[in-house]
Amino acid sequence: MTDYKNFVKEQVAESARVKEQFLADENAMDRLAEVAALLVRTYRAGGKTLWAGNGGSAADAQHMAAELVNKFRLDRTGLPALALTVDTSILTAIGNDYGYDEVFYRQIIACGAPGDVFIGISTSGNSANLVRALDACREKGVVSVAIVGEEACRMDAYDYVIHIPSKDTPRIQECQTLAGHIICDVVERSFFGGESFLQS
Repeated sequence: MTDYKNFVKEQVAESARVKEQFLADENAMDRLAEVAALLVRTYRAGGKTLWAGNGGSAADAQHMAAELVNKFRLDRTGLPALALTVDTSILTAIGNDYGYDEVFYRQIIACGAPGDVFIGISTSGNSANLVRALDACREKGVVSVAIVGEEACRMDAYDYVIHIPSKDTPRIQECQTLAGHIICDVVERSFFGGESFLQS
């Protein structure tokens, strides 16, 4: 029991350390604030957000889309957001006919519009289908955002890149959830809770 408790405490401490390091990175804080402001502008202009990832990051994409469509903290009307990871018929049709690398590309081409925002979530930042998604964003005039681990390089061509300061997948994912929650919180408060909190 004591050994397990020590391990648990070590994991919590390591998670806290990564978040503290993330907080100390002014460039990362600037990017996160810029992305939150970008989504506010996008929704004001009548646009939407598209979210995607693989594995646990697919679940994170669904999670954040749900926070926008349903609610985060406030009881309010929904905002348009799509997770490109949920329709098994679309995913398997594209994967079968064109290959798995195309599953997000073809959905962005079909559903994206100029001024929309695509947010790709990846721990490695090297997923081929998320790299390929950038081509669709460029073709459709969709703004691209990547939330990735510190060693990511193939998604660095995205318009906005938020690097999480860790190489450890669970720690990266925990911080990605934090980043996503902050973005959703800013958007919701801006539309439904007043903007006075942004003046401080």
